[in-house]
Amino acid sequence: MNVFLFLWVTVGSTVLTNGGAINSRELDMALSQYFIDNGEWYRLISSGFLHYGLIHVGMNMFLLWQLGQLLEPALNRGRFMLLYFAAMFGGSAGALALSPDALTGGASGAVFGLMAAAAVGLQQRGVNPMKTGIGGTLLLNLLITFTIPGISIGGHVGGALMGAAVGYAMLEPRWNRTAAWISWATPVVGMVASVVFIAFFL
Repeated sequence: MNVFLFLWVTVGSTVLTNGGAINSRELDMALSQYFIDNGEWYRLISSGFLHYGLIHVGMNMFLLWQLGQLLEPALNRGRFMLLYFAAMFGGSAGALALSPDALTGGASGAVFGLMAAAAVGLQQRGVNPMKTGIGGTLLLNLLITFTIPGISIGGHVGGALMGAAVGYAMLEPRWNRTAAWISWATPVVGMVASVVFIAFFL
């Protein structure tokens, strides 16, 4: 879906805005507080599938593929998708909280959430994530987030925090044996909490 929508956006027309020229389909999908205030809540999701350039989509899809190999077998496809969307909503909330006027887009919030969930899941199983590729990758990407201009700090941090919280509940071995419903309910609660936060606190 990410790659298909990237190609679809690429062939869109160019329009002029106060901030300069922008692809019309990017404008239709991007997230900002202005659009949310005007009732365009679909952008919490559409912005998560919007990418600005080949490097942007390529890096996100590479990390998504790697994390999917690790997490999807542990969760199954349905719960993996719920974790992905919960992290996406967390990233959208974080982006609006820290950069409400920016035109934000990208799967990075969801991907950061998956990285954080994987780190938490490894820790729960007695594996130090810093002794695997997950810990180093997460720290490196956080370093990039805070040092390179133009990256959504709120989107990345919000996605990571949501992914860590939801991942803690979804990947806890004891709960999966005794109360499997928790791993289905928690990501839904995370998405609802993100919407409530945006609606009432931003």
